[in-house]
Amino acid sequence: MIKSKVEPLACQLLLSCVKDRILKLDLSGSWIIGNEIPQVTEVQSEIEQNPAIREVQFNSQDLADWDSILLTFLIRLFRYCNANEIVWEPKGLPDGVVKLLNLAFAVPEAEGVKPEAKQYSWFYRIGRSVIANRDSAAKQLEFVGELCLSFSRFFRGKARYRRSDLWLLIEDCGPKALPIVTLISVLVGLILAFVGAVQLSMFGAQIYIANLVGLGMAREMGGMMTAVIMAGRTGAAFAAQLGTMKVNEEIDALKTMGIAPMDFLVLPRVIALVLMMPILCLYADFMGILGGMVVGVGLLDLSLVEYYTQTEAALAMRDFNVGLFKSLVFGVLVAIAGCMRGMESGRSSSAVGEAATKAVVTGIVWIIVSDSILTVIYNAIGV
Repeated sequence: MIKSKVEPLACQLLLSCVKDRILKLDLSGSWIIGNEIPQVTEVQSEIEQNPAIREVQFNSQDLADWDSILLTFLIRLFRYCNANEIVWEPKGLPDGVVKLLNLAFAVPEAEGVKPEAKQYSWFYRIGRSVIANRDSAAKQLEFVGELCLSFSRFFRGKARYRRSDLWLLIEDCGPKALPIVTLISVLVGLILAFVGAVQLSMFGAQIYIANLVGLGMAREMGGMMTAVIMAGRTGAAFAAQLGTMKVNEEIDALKTMGIAPMDFLVLPRVIALVLMMPILCLYADFMGILGGMVVGVGLLDLSLVEYYTQTEAALAMRDFNVGLFKSLVFGVLVAIAGCMRGMESGRSSSAVGEAATKAVVTGIVWIIVSDSILTVIYNAIGV
């Protein structure tokens, strides 16, 4: 026999004495969510110690209140008793508990209802992945085609959108992004200067820190880091905004009113980001050069005039044009990734979060791939 101390507002299970092959369970205290559930293993241990037990009864006289926590325990106990051919006698339970148990066991579980974990061959998994990627590529091409048609309507003056929304989006993609772009660009310039200083100082060529930072920021890092920032900041915001509109059925309402969502929602966002990306890239270039100047002048004993003169001699307008064109491509890709994932979002709150995550991942992947392709092309044509 097992005895437990009954505490207020706590569920307790008292295993009473075994008599005439019957185990009587006393339910005491408060069986409500938040209390610790007694385990069926306590009853199992008692039955194993007394193999003669063939029936289980209940006494709920001291039961204060109960909810689903009691039902959970009783269902587990019923399954154990049924598996071990032990008689279940629910007469001592409250009437409400008995009725709910009858409902729970009224219809037995059909065979084959539970999904079975299937083991697929590697050939099948590869094929399924290829089909999924093919469908995804088709959807992306369809989205890009619809966006091209929307731009054609825009240039012909037939696209329906609110110009006030466009100016708000330009403000959000441009001036409001300056603080984070400033911070990251200055830090990237500092990092480039420190990396170069370690090697160049060994040869007494600290003056070429200006060349390294200037060319690195103007041709590569300025546009790329700005694009990554905008993918995480603006691309995810676009996906979340459009996904929330889809959940609230606002996009369906636009279609009902005869307004193309591509013109009203996607087009202004793409235009705003494409216009602001080159400006942010140029700003990031100067901030990165300024960060490199802090290291060169402050730690490498270079004068401000020397650093400025060396940077001016190392950089040409062609170098800035290379980075600006890349930033323009990055802006298009980030905007398309954010809007596309938002328009593809499901109709639940979790789907909106998944859409924002996919927008960031897709945007960054496209940025890296396009930057690699453009770099190879620039090298091939000698730019």
